[in-house]
Amino acid sequence: MGKSIYFYHQDRAYGFFSNFSQHAIFLNGHQWPTSEHYFQAQKFAGTPHESTIRNAISPGLAAKLGRDRSRPLRQDWEEVKNDVMRQALNAKFTQHQDLRQKLIATGSAKLIEHTPNDSYWGDGGDGSGSNMLGRLLMEIRSRLIKDGQSGQEDLHLR
Repeated sequence: MGKSIYFYHQDRAYGFFSNFSQHAIFLNGHQWPTSEHYFQAQKFAGTPHESTIRNAISPGLAAKLGRDRSRPLRQDWEEVKNDVMRQALNAKFTQHQDLRQKLIATGSAKLIEHTPNDSYWGDGGDGSGSNMLGRLLMEIRSRLIKDGQSGQEDLHLR
């Protein structure tokens, strides 16, 4: 992995990697306006808050609602959040042919969500963060390449 690709803002280069990018996904029997909507709503799966977040008018509002700690966060969130993000990303990059091809086209580049705003999903702005979003994208890219770029051998999502 010699080359690195940095992304964050959905309106800049590689912005389609952002969970705020305007690419709807279908999961759990519902259409979600963005992967951010899905991710944030799953913090409250099975409650009315899930639907409220799914119907938020923007990914920014969905994020704000999902981070509102006056809402009862599901107890297993820390254990399941990576799998929830993996489901959202898998849906996004298998349900949108153009995005699948763009992801595959990054080859073996290291994908890095570059932001000082997040040291778990991103790199913390200085490379000290976990970059979990980038790591999951690279995992999905590897699987898509292994599956012959078809994306038809998707994980069966709940």
